[in-house]
Amino acid sequence: MDYAELKARHRRERDGHPANLSLRVHRALSWLDRAERLEGDPDGQFIFLWIAFNAAYATEIDERYRLSEQETFRDFLKKLAELDAPAARLERLLWQEFPGAIRVLLGNRYVFADFWSWQKGALTEEDWQRRFDDARRTAERALARRDTVTVLAIVLSRVYTLRNQLVHGGATWNSRVNRDQVRDCRRFLGQFVPLVVEIMMDHPETLWGDPCYPVVEQ
Repeated sequence: MDYAELKARHRRERDGHPANLSLRVHRALSWLDRAERLEGDPDGQFIFLWIAFNAAYATEIDERYRLSEQETFRDFLKKLAELDAPAARLERLLWQEFPGAIRVLLGNRYVFADFWSWQKGALTEEDWQRRFDDARRTAERALARRDTVTVLAIVLSRVYTLRNQLVHGGATWNSRVNRDQVRDCRRFLGQFVPLVVEIMMDHPETLWGDPCYPVVEQ
């Protein structure tokens, strides 16, 4: 589904949704719409897609922990996967549409946080390389088990590393040196984010929690 389809559905169903879910979906779709309008600007699309995902997730991301290890984040992904189990849309995304691209992304050192820790002198080359190899083996085992939640958590932790680089000004817009990871992460989020919104609207009875920033009337 794209923005237009999801927004039309949201208009039809939102009066029957809890207010917190309706707000999450409304905000996420506004950023998804903006991302889809930025054809030809993969950096901008990536940033807006991340905001759309964060609007749907709407829980504070603790900078001290990797997303693949953060308990609340894994719980959110586990909830999505369990709710989606009958339709298996997330599984198809990982195992049919993106298996090759995901393996390439997981082998890309530029979206591995500890690589940048080494660049800053916080880790030795041996330390970051060992952690990278360990993480890749963990990912390979999860891929072999078709462990949807673990693979999603690992992939999104790599996406988050790219997000940090761009949002904190650690890259040049439209730079020629980071095209591979921007392209792969943008493509993944472009299909993952609409799925997240769709699954959430499929299950309005689920407790999605209050948004971090509620609407405050003047």
